[in-house]
Amino acid sequence: MKPVSLSAARDLPIWRRPVTLLFLMAIAMPLSFATWSALLNNFVIEAAQFDGADIGWLHTVREIPGFFAVGVIAVILFVREQTLAMISLALLGVATAITAQFPSMGGLLFVTLISSFGFHYYETVNQSLQLQWLPKDRAPQMLGLLIAAGSAATLVAYVAIVMTWRTFDLSYNFVYMISGGLTLLIVAYCVLVIPNFDSPHPQVTKFVLRRRYWLYYALQFMSGARRQIFVVFAGFMMVERFGYSVDEITKLMLVTLVANMVLAPVLGHVVHRFGERNAMAFEYVGLVTVFALYGGIYWFGWGAMLGAVLYVTNNIFFALALALKTYFQKIADPGDIAPTAAVAFTINHIAAVFLPAVLGYLWLKSPGAVFAIAAGMALVSLVLALMIPRHPEPGNETVFSRYMPAAPAE
Repeated sequence: MKPVSLSAARDLPIWRRPVTLLFLMAIAMPLSFATWSALLNNFVIEAAQFDGADIGWLHTVREIPGFFAVGVIAVILFVREQTLAMISLALLGVATAITAQFPSMGGLLFVTLISSFGFHYYETVNQSLQLQWLPKDRAPQMLGLLIAAGSAATLVAYVAIVMTWRTFDLSYNFVYMISGGLTLLIVAYCVLVIPNFDSPHPQVTKFVLRRRYWLYYALQFMSGARRQIFVVFAGFMMVERFGYSVDEITKLMLVTLVANMVLAPVLGHVVHRFGERNAMAFEYVGLVTVFALYGGIYWFGWGAMLGAVLYVTNNIFFALALALKTYFQKIADPGDIAPTAAVAFTINHIAAVFLPAVLGYLWLKSPGAVFAIAAGMALVSLVLALMIPRHPEPGNETVFSRYMPAAPAE
C-alpha cells in the first residue's frame, strides 16, 4: 500500500492518523517495559538470588543494544521507521511475556538482551517520528501529553498489580504474559488499521556526527550515565535495604505515575514558556539534591519514607527530559533527525554499558558512594545546560555560537 503523506493524513478518521499512532505506541511500550521493571527487583532476588553485582551485570547487558542503537541507521535503509517501530515493540512484548520462564542468571541475561533490542530500537525511531511529525510550535505540549498517555497506561497496569497480586496470589509468569500480550495486541491494531505515513523530510541514511551538535551529544552522554544509576540502584535499594514487596514497590511506582500524569503536560507548557535552558537547569539542580539525599540514607541511616519520597521526586524531574528533545528539534536540520536520534542513543548508552557493572561492585562496599557519583554527574549536566542559548536554532546552538565563525558545510 502506498504511504500516506502527512498533509493527506489530516483527512483520515482520528483512529487512523499519525498522532493516534504516536499515542498508541506511547501506551504499548510501558505496558511491557514498566511492568517488567516493577517486578524485576523482586523477581531476581527471589528467583535468582541476585546481589548488587548481579543486578549491575544484568543492566549492563540490558544497555548493550542501546549502545548499538546507531545500527538503526543501517536498518532504515531497508525498513521504514514506522515499520521498525512495530517490529521493535513486538519484540519487546514477546520478550516480556516469556521473562518468568528464565529464572536464572544466564536465562535472564538472554531474555533481557532480546527485550532490550526491542525497547532501544523502538525508542530511537519513536523519538525520530515524534520530532518529524509534531510541529515545532506544539512539540513541547504534545510530548507532555504523550508522556502522560504512557503514564496512564502504566497506571492501569500498576493498579491491577496492586489490587490483584496478593488477593489472587498472582505469579510472575502470569503478570509478564498478560503485559507482553497487551503490547502485542496494540501492535496488531497499529499494523492492520493505521497506514504507513511519509516523512515530510527524507532522512539521511548514514552516520551523522556534526560538530555543531556537540552540546546535545554531551547532554545525552551525561543523561544516560546519571539515569542509569537511578534505574539500576534506586528500586533495588528499596527491596534490598527496606524489604519492599512487589505490591509495595508497585504502589511507589503508582504514586510516581499519578504525579507524572498530572505534571507531564504542565511540564511541557513550562518548557514552552521558559525555554529548554531554564527547564533543564531546574531539573539538574533538583537531581543534585535528590542524589545527595539518597547518599544520606546510607551514610546517616535515614529511613524508608525518605527513600520513597526521593524515588517519586526523581521520576518527576526526569519528565523534564523532554526539554532535551525539543532543544535538538530546534537546532537540527530536518533530514538529520533520524540518524542523529540513533547516534544520540548510542552516546546516551556509552556510560550505561559499563557503569552498572562497575558500580555494582562499588555498591557492595559503599552504596552511598554510588549516589554521590550520580550527584556529581547531575552537577556536570547543570553546567552543560547553562550553555544552551535562550532561543536555540540552527547557527545558534550554544551560548558560544555568536563568538564562533560559521561552521563549513558538513
